[in-house]
Amino acid sequence: MSSAMSERPDKFTFAAIGDLHVKEDRTLSFRQLFAEVSTKAQVLVLCGDLTDLGKPSEAELLAEDLRACSIPVIGVLGNHDYESGRTEDVKRVLKGAGMHLLNGQSYEINGVAFVGVKGFIGGFGRRMLASFGEAVVKDLVAEAVNEATRLENAMRAVASKQAVVVLHYAPIPDTVEGEPPEILPFLGSSRLGETIDRFKVSAVVHGHAHQGRYEGRTPGGARVYNVARSIEKPTGRPYALIEV
Repeated sequence: MSSAMSERPDKFTFAAIGDLHVKEDRTLSFRQLFAEVSTKAQVLVLCGDLTDLGKPSEAELLAEDLRACSIPVIGVLGNHDYESGRTEDVKRVLKGAGMHLLNGQSYEINGVAFVGVKGFIGGFGRRMLASFGEAVVKDLVAEAVNEATRLENAMRAVASKQAVVVLHYAPIPDTVEGEPPEILPFLGSSRLGETIDRFKVSAVVHGHAHQGRYEGRTPGGARVYNVARSIEKPTGRPYALIEV
């Protein structure tokens, strides 16, 4: 775990946004948005699908915009960032821009540990997909379990009093409400929520569900926020401002 500052103020605010989907055609720039966020929060958290097709060229455009951000940037990748099979190149570009990419690690700032994994699909509650039947189904469930285990291992290493979990996929069904019911199992997994509830977590942020709902809670009471760019937020802006 790395640390950017030694002491936490009484009030700590971070900004969070997911699903930027940066495209090569450069139709949308986030430079002004990142500059704005830098005046309102102490950290910017990006919740995956940073690129549209997982191309290094898209990551380079995002890296250019991130230069306007004067606060630390933390985040995870999403499924779109894997599309072109160039994930390592995408990571290299974003890390080169100073972004702290998390995949089973944490980054601590001002006494708050940001713990991140991408997460995976599988569904929620009693309808969660079980490891039964064809080998390919068992492989899919194993991937969901692996992501939850990676999150658990990272949380066990956290010594901070405050922890924020950063995901791409949703850990609860509440924040994906509004999406077509046919695709709900592909938007997240309760395995993530079950893991979160084993620990004291101040807030959880995720993206992926573009038509979901902004706020919900895990069964254990942890606050969960869907910060996908298209989700309506209390700020009236594409990003959320969350206090811990």
